[in-house]
Amino acid sequence: MAAVDINRGTTGVSLPASVSSEIWGATVEESTIMKVSRQIALPGNGVTIPMVTGEAVANWVAESEEKPVSRPTVSNKAMTAYKLAVIVPFSNEFKRDVGTLYAELVRRLPAALAKKFDSTVYGNSAAPGSNFDTLAAAPTATVDATGTFLDLIGVVNTLGASGYDISAWIASPSLYGTFLTVTNTLGQQIFTPGNAASTSVGDVLGSPVYKTRTALPVGAGATADKIGFAGDFAGNTVWGSVQGIQVSQSDQATLNDGGTSINLWQRNMFAVRAEIEVGFRVKDINAILSLNDGTAD
Repeated sequence: MAAVDINRGTTGVSLPASVSSEIWGATVEESTIMKVSRQIALPGNGVTIPMVTGEAVANWVAESEEKPVSRPTVSNKAMTAYKLAVIVPFSNEFKRDVGTLYAELVRRLPAALAKKFDSTVYGNSAAPGSNFDTLAAAPTATVDATGTFLDLIGVVNTLGASGYDISAWIASPSLYGTFLTVTNTLGQQIFTPGNAASTSVGDVLGSPVYKTRTALPVGAGATADKIGFAGDFAGNTVWGSVQGIQVSQSDQATLNDGGTSINLWQRNMFAVRAEIEVGFRVKDINAILSLNDGTAD
């Protein structure tokens, strides 16, 4: 029997690059935050992202007058790569059907990684480190079943007052349902269904809607439940990954499954490990509005 080896030097059999690439692509597709945010290359030791915080201002001048001088303002944020991982054990009998194994990997692993990434960004759990932002502190707005059209207009106006427009809506199933039923003052449905070529599920007030499969934070006491987000994601939220997804498998390791030891060799099993090093940053939290249902629990 091979020695049990569960430290950082654990060796495994890497899966074909095509499988890892397929899993990586599916993870990005599963993640709503990755869809709506800008992606950048993230080196292993992190990166400092320059951010424009104020624009240069032009002005009118008369003939022969001096032209105005104006300077944009800039800042920066450090983005650090944090590791997100999952291990899935299988029986050797399942391994015999290689095609089924690959299909199962593609089905399970992207959803697990994307769900945890989105859940953390939404504010369901603490950030993995100080250089990873979440939307927990985003300003709030209420969108409920009463006067919904005016609620949505209010979201646009609130963001506009801060100098931002809406590049995307992120909707929970309940908010998505509200979009489907609300009408404007003329009785016209404001939700425009998406087309087959689009990754969004439709359009509200001129901006695409992305439905999230990840639960949003539930309010406690006098706090209402979050049902979505709206804001300038394209210009203010950034994510990056060091190498995409790294996938390996082993039949010699011993897993610690919530305090239960599982010796894979002894049980005729093997395990597949998927991990990514990923970061997320927000330029200005005021560019995003957290939408709630207006009902205290």
